[in-house]
Amino acid sequence: MKAVLRTRRLPALLLAALLLLLVAGPAPGARAAEGVRAATGVSTIAEALRRGPVYVDPAASGQLTAAGADTLAREIKDANKPLFLVVLPAGYPTRNLFSALRTATGVTGLYAVRLGDRFDARADSSVLPRTAVRNLVTSVQGEDARTQLSDFTHRALAHMGGHAPASWGSSAPGGGGVSGTTLITTAAVLVAGGAGAYALVRRNRRRRDEEQRAALDRLRVVVDEDITAFGEELDRLDFHPAEAGADDAMRADYERALDAYEQAKQRMAEARGPEDVRAVTEALEDGRFSLALLAARREGRPLPERRPPCFFDPRHGPSVTDAAWTPPGGAPREVPVCAADATRLADGRDPVIREVDTDLGRRPYWDAGPAYGPWAGGYFGGGILPGLLVGTVLGSMMAAPSYAADYDPGHGEPGGADFGGYQGGDVSGADFDPGDFSGGFGDGGGFDGGGDGGGDFGGGF
Repeated sequence: MKAVLRTRRLPALLLAALLLLLVAGPAPGARAAEGVRAATGVSTIAEALRRGPVYVDPAASGQLTAAGADTLAREIKDANKPLFLVVLPAGYPTRNLFSALRTATGVTGLYAVRLGDRFDARADSSVLPRTAVRNLVTSVQGEDARTQLSDFTHRALAHMGGHAPASWGSSAPGGGGVSGTTLITTAAVLVAGGAGAYALVRRNRRRRDEEQRAALDRLRVVVDEDITAFGEELDRLDFHPAEAGADDAMRADYERALDAYEQAKQRMAEARGPEDVRAVTEALEDGRFSLALLAARREGRPLPERRPPCFFDPRHGPSVTDAAWTPPGGAPREVPVCAADATRLADGRDPVIREVDTDLGRRPYWDAGPAYGPWAGGYFGGGILPGLLVGTVLGSMMAAPSYAADYDPGHGEPGGADFGGYQGGDVSGADFDPGDFSGGFGDGGGFDGGGDGGGDFGGGF
């Protein structure tokens, strides 16, 4: 009888146990799972990005190790640029991800997201124009996560503007601190991955140095041609400071031209990378304008206004007017031209375009690749070129604020582009252009380097 009673009480005991479990709440494992899901919210990602430039979702830790994330974070911080990297699992919700992330973070910058095996990025236009972002994203498609994020970081830091947010230099906000277990685990991961990370850094640095040397060697040919052409102009000048009619203003123009020639040679001899070429072409541009002033004084003509060089070939000297020109397959635009090219265009003939050697043969300099950005930036100041070169490789790269300095090489002639508003790294909250962060990851209206042309990851370009 007692056995029967115990058997009848069993359902009641099971029910009581079940109620106890429900009241007590989910098991520790369930709570941990819920914590992971909460940690992947946009607000949590944004909070992490305000403390540092790299966030790796726990569910995507297999794509980028803690050591790899730390290496990228240090590189970004050392460059003092507002670049944010986010690594998420393939199933993460993607619709409006960029605009939501930018709103939650509230910091102007370049935001790049690796989602599963797909990659995309968006930026405030004051940091990097849309075309430049698109080209950078395209350049790293098909790479594994570690290589892709590393390559994107190297290339983006070389072209983007702005500065790192001040919050990166502060400690994380309070709220519980970091557990000892977390510190021990992190230390163990760092030690285990230290050797691999060091080898990766050395390999990437060696590869970057090799790319820089190759680009400089190719540029050196072009710049040497420029320096030689300017030296020949000086030889043909037939001016002597003591000649009859020479005054102090003429002698000053002549001295500036000679100084520019020497500076160009010296700066090219000291160049260690493509970015150093900008100072060389700046000197050549300044020297050619000095010769234009000297020629006007000697001939009794009004002094010319300070204008950019001839768009088609800076060796033609300062431009004298703007002329309509339509590149093959492009839209019409106004470009600064020398007198000879202005006549050619007016007669329906082709201008004399500066071509350089590339892996695909001789090409106009604006289609020769981003290494020619500093070369052209020294001549044109960068500010006017993005509008002139819309749709070209060089135009998209030179649209970056790093090439957008005002066109004022020292003669008080203002000009150039104005990238007003918030600069990269400043806190602007939700005050940003939504067009900069539209498309991709679900909007279907932007570009997506994934190459599938649709789906949640974007609608293609």
